[in-house]
Amino acid sequence: MKTKSILLGSAALMSLWTSDIFAQTGSPYIHDPSTIVECDGKYYTFGTGGGGLISEDGWTWSGGAVRPGGGAAPDAIKIGDRYLIAYSATGGGLGGGHAGRVLTMWNKTLDPNSPDFEYTEPIEVAHSLDDEDCDAIDAGLLLDPTTGRLWLSYGTYFGFIRIVELDPATGKRVEGNEPVDVAIDCEATDLIYRNGWYYLLGTHGTCCDGPNSTYNIVVGRSRNVTGPYVDNMGRDMMKGGGKMVIAANNGKTGPGHFGRYIVDDGVEKMSFHYEADYARGGRSVLAIRPLLWKNDWPVAGEDFKEGTYEIESERRGYALELAVDFVRMQTPRMRFWGDVTEPVEPLKPQTLADVIDTWPTGDIGVRIGDYMFRPHQRWTITAVPESEGYLGGQYYKIAIEGTDRALAATADAEVIAVPKFTGAPEQLWRIEQLTDGTYRIMPKSVPGHDEELVLISAADSTPSLGKFDMNSDNSKWSFHDR
Repeated sequence: MKTKSILLGSAALMSLWTSDIFAQTGSPYIHDPSTIVECDGKYYTFGTGGGGLISEDGWTWSGGAVRPGGGAAPDAIKIGDRYLIAYSATGGGLGGGHAGRVLTMWNKTLDPNSPDFEYTEPIEVAHSLDDEDCDAIDAGLLLDPTTGRLWLSYGTYFGFIRIVELDPATGKRVEGNEPVDVAIDCEATDLIYRNGWYYLLGTHGTCCDGPNSTYNIVVGRSRNVTGPYVDNMGRDMMKGGGKMVIAANNGKTGPGHFGRYIVDDGVEKMSFHYEADYARGGRSVLAIRPLLWKNDWPVAGEDFKEGTYEIESERRGYALELAVDFVRMQTPRMRFWGDVTEPVEPLKPQTLADVIDTWPTGDIGVRIGDYMFRPHQRWTITAVPESEGYLGGQYYKIAIEGTDRALAATADAEVIAVPKFTGAPEQLWRIEQLTDGTYRIMPKSVPGHDEELVLISAADSTPSLGKFDMNSDNSKWSFHDR
């Protein structure tokens, strides 16, 4: 997405951070968050100190998640119909030393109000001594989808990052299994698997110093879960290698503690914390960004920003527009030959006032056509905070620039532009960046339909609603500020 280069003063920058760059709402205050997990329609993440956050929709977060044992930097994973939590007791220099333990415990549910809510007794699966070359803290869990084996990574700057195998049935360490050193110069690691590659994501830099924290997330990959993990330049993470995934941005510093959440085929999210969100007084906050993949490397996607855009179909490159008569611009004809002797006067673009009286007053159909930056092709997209949200995002109003004429889904699974935005569910749009960097556009609901439908290009000039297909350009869109 094209962005404008503007020099801003500090007051303007603060306005930008608080208004245009959206973040999780509610009270998303947490440090060292676990990978987000879903339980009975709610989302949960746990942090250092024993507590955690809960969200009904994945956008508005509040305290209330419960994890006994205190300690630091937990991770969470669902295995079968149970939830496994791994966390650290001391370590990391907490309490003045580096002796620590990593423990695991199970629960049938994460809902503290459920009658089935009861954690098992914690089991130690790794430990470290004060003078050891590994610090048993910052647990990361991976259930290998290819083998069903369970792996734990742990460690900090005070020595090596290590990987050890656990039993997915008990959460205990596999008997006789010895830890393997896989990295240095990072902490808060997590393991993920995709397309034949294992990825070790580590947090590099310094933590726990608010806006002065230099945390950033780096990655290496391997064909084997126990390494070696190397970055895009072939540097081994045992020698300090690591490709950058995300660093400070948009008035937020210190990203760390990566987690991956797969929403759908081609729709992935990465969770983490920022050590300091300037707009929230420098507090540590939960963050969720799109997770993209480029040449089989994870890349942090962009938070969607309000603005006025061309909405372009990936199918052919045509733009979404109102189905109205084309209004010619009245300009003199210019010859294509000879010297230019008359003064050159810039053309003024066609304006809304030039054409709006030619448009019907009721519902107007929507089509796809060649983009010419005409008023019927320019869509202003604004957030609708009162409409709740979804994992990592909120719903948007999509309307023709300068009007209240809004894009809406119909009971026939088609799209139209209604004369006035009312906030009805069929006028609210979910905009999610896909793993390839394009977007899918989905109405909050479609009248008379229970299944999820997205905006598609049914043909070169025909937009419609249909099932999402990551393998088809019909389902993909991009936004251009031009």
